[in-house]
Parts: sequence; structure tokens; C-alpha cells
Amino acid sequence: MPKTKRKQSAFGVVHHFPGGTRAQYEASLAAVHPRRDRLPKGQIVHVAGPSVGGWTIVAIHESKRSWIQFRDKILAPRLKQGIKGGFKTPPEETAFAVYNLQT
Repeated sequence: MPKTKRKQSAFGVVHHFPGGTRAQYEASLAAVHPRRDRLPKGQIVHVAGPSVGGWTIVAIHESKRSWIQFRDKILAPRLKQGIKGGFKTPPEETAFAVYNLQT
């Protein structure tokens, strides 16, 4: 029986910033997504908007590994440096393996 490659699952991350605003989002986005016409490597979906009590961002990555690379090499270092006008507190984070991704 021939071996088949196991396909990696997409991986999702939800960040909710209590009290977050559009202006804070725009400042933060500029720091971690410097090109508005292209997503960071490995990210396949990015959506954001106002939500109850703040601002919510949902990012879907090609895999959990892709998310970890983005988090550790781009997101965390830039947040640690501080982003002028950006979110004031770390997000409430929920992560999940994507079961169904339709585009």
C-alpha cells in the first residue's frame, strides 16, 4: 500500500482586545503587516472589526507551525518593543485547529 502525505491542517487564532479601537488596530497592523496588499507568509485569512467590548482579529494560517513562526518572529517581538498608538494590553487569545475552511 503506497504511503500518502498527511495534509497539514489550517490553524486559527482569535485575538480579542478589550477596549480596543480601530485606531489602535491600524497602528498595530502597520507594525506587523507592513504591506497592506499582502498577508504575512503562511497567513491565508485576516479579518478584524469592532466587537462587544473592544476589537477582535481572526487570523487563519496554513498550519500551527506557520502561526508559531509568525507569532515568535514577527508579532511577539514587535509587541514587546511597544507600538505607538497600538493596543495597550495583550489580547485574550483563543486558538483552534481549523476543521472546515471554505473560500
